Amino acid sequence: MASGLKAAFHTLGCKLNFSETSTLARQLGDAGYARVHLDDAPDVVVINTCSVTDHADAKCRNAVRRAMQSNPEAFVVVVGCYAQLKPAKIAQIEGVDLVLGAGEKFNLATHLEGAQKSEEARAIAGEIKEVRAFVPGFSSGDRTRTFLKVQDGCNYFCAFCTIPLARGRSRSANVAQTVAEAQKAVAAGAKEIVLTGVNIGDFGTAHGETLLDLVRELDRLEGVERFRISSIEPNLLTDELIDFVAASKKFQPHFHIPLQSGHDEVLSAMRRRYRTDLYRSRIERIRARMPHASIGVDVIVGFPGESKERFLASVDFIKSIEISYLHVFTYSERPNTTALRIDEVVPVPERKERNKTLRNVSLKAQRAHYEAFLGQEVDVLFEEAEEDGLRMGYSPNYIRVAVPSDKVQGNDIHAVKLDRIDPLGWVHGTLV
Repeated sequence: MASGLKAAFHTLGCKLNFSETSTLARQLGDAGYARVHLDDAPDVVVINTCSVTDHADAKCRNAVRRAMQSNPEAFVVVVGCYAQLKPAKIAQIEGVDLVLGAGEKFNLATHLEGAQKSEEARAIAGEIKEVRAFVPGFSSGDRTRTFLKVQDGCNYFCAFCTIPLARGRSRSANVAQTVAEAQKAVAAGAKEIVLTGVNIGDFGTAHGETLLDLVRELDRLEGVERFRISSIEPNLLTDELIDFVAASKKFQPHFHIPLQSGHDEVLSAMRRRYRTDLYRSRIERIRARMPHASIGVDVIVGFPGESKERFLASVDFIKSIEISYLHVFTYSERPNTTALRIDEVVPVPERKERNKTLRNVSLKAQRAHYEAFLGQEVDVLFEEAEEDGLRMGYSPNYIRVAVPSDKVQGNDIHAVKLDRIDPLGWVHGTLV
């Protein structure tokens, strides 16, 4: 046991990482560690890294530096996607004591038994193809919304992505086990649960089950107000799933569907498993069943072979479908990805300009989405955090709403009349 020792956690990256960090925190809690803030001189610091966004190395180093400033004697452990991809490189960062890859991170408590700081870090990261276990979990204490891990890994090998190299093959628990994990989250106070994973549309395939099977069972779960489906591949978003969400009182009218490019030849080069005609059909199906839904879209700009003409065609396609917001990513080269074999490289300054172009498209789409609901009443789940005297929350269709923080408590759901759009990107509301 580690009675009296304090552990802090720092999470970089996606919703899945937040879920896994909470699982690690609960494991250390069971081993006797008290969870504290990173700035509270912890004895152990666990940094959960990401490899999807740019500057993974710099973000990891900054987190290690912050840990050392808080307590120079802290035992620093680095886990996550970047730890699997670059364990030796991370082990050379001053202050790091232990690096655990995908197959070892959930054995953290065992690795900490008797561990002491030394001048040379240990890195334990086996072959990703050997990772078969699925460890369920859900986030707690990080956000008001709870992220329920329903799937891990990916069998798709898109030309730009390192996730299969960092997380391995697609895997999940079965429906019954996943619902049991959701029940734990509800018992911990969750009012909204977001289903998360790397490729959640692939849920259950090893068990002869589907994501629709899971959604149907979760919809029956008592004690939780809301569910959301996080990012789902368009080729795995079925008519039946869309129709079920449309009829459900618990599953919110909100989808996040990666597009990556609105040009078929670029999609082919990216090794994506759909084309723009299928993508358009998914958007049209959602709009037919849920005109009020929020639809978020991931797009990558500057992928090799994306000529100016192809980029402009992609912009035109995005403008032609009724979306609510974009997440725009500037393409960056990743080791061991097939995109490196494509010769037609887009200059970095041009990539950045294309990013700005699509961000402007996103701002206009989001404003149009918000404007359509001004004057209406919506139910908002409010966050714990306060910002400049305001408390923020989200409507069912993902409108960010602010009211005075003294009027409402975090993790409460209240009816709010939507009044006006703030230039900073939310809607000011009045409690009903």
